[in-house]
Amino acid sequence: MKLTLIGNGAMALALARGLVKEYEVEVIGRDQNKLNKFKNNIPEVTTKLMEETEFITEKNIILCVKPYALEEVSKKLSGEANALFSVLAGTTVEKLKKSIQAKTYVRTMPNLSAAYGKSMTTITGDIKLQKEALDIFSNIGQTLWVNSEKELDIATAVAGSGPAFLALIAEAIADGGVKCGLKRDDSATLVKGLFEGFAPLLNQIDPSDIKNGVMSPGGTTAAGYCAMEDANVRSGMIKGIEAAFNRAIELGK
Repeated sequence: MKLTLIGNGAMALALARGLVKEYEVEVIGRDQNKLNKFKNNIPEVTTKLMEETEFITEKNIILCVKPYALEEVSKKLSGEANALFSVLAGTTVEKLKKSIQAKTYVRTMPNLSAAYGKSMTTITGDIKLQKEALDIFSNIGQTLWVNSEKELDIATAVAGSGPAFLALIAEAIADGGVKCGLKRDDSATLVKGLFEGFAPLLNQIDPSDIKNGVMSPGGTTAAGYCAMEDANVRSGMIKGIEAAFNRAIELGK
C-alpha cells in the first residue's frame, strides 16, 4: 500500500520515519530544502515538490500541513483521493470535505513520538475506514478510535499537545535539581531515567496508587507534593488541557 504525505514539517517527518518500514511512502511538500532533509534522513521515501496542480485521484493521503495552510494547499489538489487522513488540529471533517475531494475521510492526531514507534494516536471519522486507519497508525505506536470529533479534539489536547506539556514538567524537575545543587548534566540524566521508568509503572498502576506508594507520612515526597499543590500545579495542568481543547475548537471554525 502506498501512502502520500502532503507536508514537509516535523510531524510529516515523524510519521514518515515510522511508516516507511511497512508502507511505500511518498512525501509531497512546498519546500525543497525540507524535502531534501526528508531524503537525507529517510532515503526510502520518495519526495516531490508540489506542483501548481497536484493530482490526488485514487491516492491515500495523509494531510500533514498546518491548519492555516489548508486553503492554500487545497487549491493545488485536483481529483478525488481514495482516502484522506488528516492530522490537522481542530479541522473538522466538514471543513475537509469543502476543501479536498475524497471518497472517505478520517481525522487523526498522532504525536512526535511516531518517529520512535511510540505515538499515542487518536482517530475518528468514516467508520468503514476504522480498521484500515487503526492498522496504518498502529505502526507508529498505540491507537484509540473515538466516536466523535469533540472527543478527538479533547484527545488532541491530552496526547497531541501532551509531549510539550511533559517536556515542561521534565525541564522544571531538572531545574529543581540544579537549584538544589546538582550538576545540570546529572540532573538531566536523572530526569531521563525517571521518565523511562515511569511509563511501565503507568501501564500497570493507577496514578493515585503510584503517588500513594511513594509518599510516606511526613516524608520528602509529601513535602514536595504539598509545595506543588500550593503552587497549583494540578490546576495549571487541567487548565492547560482545557485551553488547548478550546483552541482546537477555535481552529475548526
